[in-house]
Amino acid sequence: MLLLVCNQILIKILVDHLITLCKNLTMIIGTRLKKLREERNLSQGDIKKRTGLLRCYISRVENGHTVPSLETLERLAASLELPLYHLFFEGDEPPALPNLSKRQTTEELVLDAEQEKELRFYEKVKRLLTRIDEKDRQLLLYMAQKLASR
Repeated sequence: MLLLVCNQILIKILVDHLITLCKNLTMIIGTRLKKLREERNLSQGDIKKRTGLLRCYISRVENGHTVPSLETLERLAASLELPLYHLFFEGDEPPALPNLSKRQTTEELVLDAEQEKELRFYEKVKRLLTRIDEKDRQLLLYMAQKLASR
């Protein structure tokens, strides 16, 4: 469970990093993949056998002509026997985690849902009140007060 949460956090960090590097992404990913592949003395054919991807696709990625999906990046990282973050960061350790906001408890989520439901009710009443005249509004208010005092 902890590993799954860590992987999800890591994937989120990587996706956020990808967004900030959007303009140069194809060159960065391709160059990095090629460098890592060559450091391991692997050919594109070796990567093809390990991933099932076409060699021409691997070439297109390495030359910056194609941006691979996250799933494909995971396959490529596995074929290089590396954790996914190594495709984006140099070094032995993943980057420091950002300060993540506090997660809501189940009770807080339920409370938020109840507040949302109540808000929708009040919005509906407000919308209906605009369509009745003042005398009927006063009558409605009187009835609400009587019901509330029971």
